Amino acid sequence: MTRGATGGHPESSHPPSADLVQVVLGECSPADADTVFNVLRDHFPSDRGVDAPRQTGEPWPEVWTGGFLADHSPASVPGVLLAGSVTAGLQGGPVAVSRLHAALASAFVVTAEGTASGDQEVEVQLRLTGADRGAPPGDD
Repeated sequence: MTRGATGGHPESSHPPSADLVQVVLGECSPADADTVFNVLRDHFPSDRGVDAPRQTGEPWPEVWTGGFLADHSPASVPGVLLAGSVTAGLQGGPVAVSRLHAALASAFVVTAEGTASGDQEVEVQLRLTGADRGAPPGDD
């Protein structure tokens, strides 16, 4: 089931853009999904609210989504620790996906698990694990 910021499907406040990247997180705890979204929200405008992902108690795997406007390349992101691994799917224009991928690779250890390219869009599947440097989220 796809969960947006309020538990339903997210509605983007951004117009369709080559810089808009849809991010789908799964196979992880709600806390790790929140950590990844917080890193992305710190560097890119998003349609996600501040509500943290939470478990619904439903029997199928949880999936969380968000749209991020990757219209610039952010500065290096400090390493962030995760409790487990996170599967992340990125879909959007090639340049925007590359920017978001670079931000994630700066904050986490990233393993590419697959890529599919279309006419004007690319989809990348990643596995994120905690950085070998940095601090747990919230330790500033």
